[in-house]
Amino acid sequence: MIDHARDLASVREATERLLSAAAALDNASVAEPSRLPGWSRGHVLAHVARNADALVNVLAGRPMYASAEARDTDIERDAPRPLDAQLADVRDSAAGFQAEGERPADWSRTVELRNGVTDAAARVPFRRLVEVELHHVDLGIGYELEDLDEDFVRRETDFLADRFAGHKDLPPIRLSDDRGRTWTTGGGADAEPVHVSGRAADLVGWLAGRRDGGGLKSAGAALPALPPL
Repeated sequence: MIDHARDLASVREATERLLSAAAALDNASVAEPSRLPGWSRGHVLAHVARNADALVNVLAGRPMYASAEARDTDIERDAPRPLDAQLADVRDSAAGFQAEGERPADWSRTVELRNGVTDAAARVPFRRLVEVELHHVDLGIGYELEDLDEDFVRRETDFLADRFAGHKDLPPIRLSDDRGRTWTTGGGADAEPVHVSGRAADLVGWLAGRRDGGGLKSAGAALPALPPL
């Protein structure tokens, strides 16, 4: 069972961690490159804020974004702001998400995200948690995949393995981490199965597009190239 209330509490805690860490930056370092190609730290913070607004829309039954173009335009508009404006926006938009998440609602209902993707409303807080935690790592300010909560890493690996299951460009893939956990994914391509193993942080980093898989083993086969998320 998905515990949306627990996930909302985790989102609040993760947001405070991100804000506390980002508060040590200055205006110059906010403008420096993040770990995401083509994005400054300001882009990352702007995206975190606009994603909170977008998920409020999802929970309220509105389109997540007016359009893909509007989403990108908003991030570009907000990225150059000074640190105090960035922090205030992340905090205020996060409060809006928490308030929407605390309204009485049918959490079993289906909601629509981007590109026609649907999910249970109860999973939206976890989706927000993923955004906050991974983008904290993307800021490149000392928070690493190894710092992520172990239960979060397991759940995100579950989610990503399910997302890639049956993908037409992937062979059957068996995943295993250093905690003894296993998953299967891929399988849409007619190719020999591949066993990918390694540390939990390296595995989730590879699946989430945050690491190149250099820390993983693939039993002598080439590491599959994952499609974009």
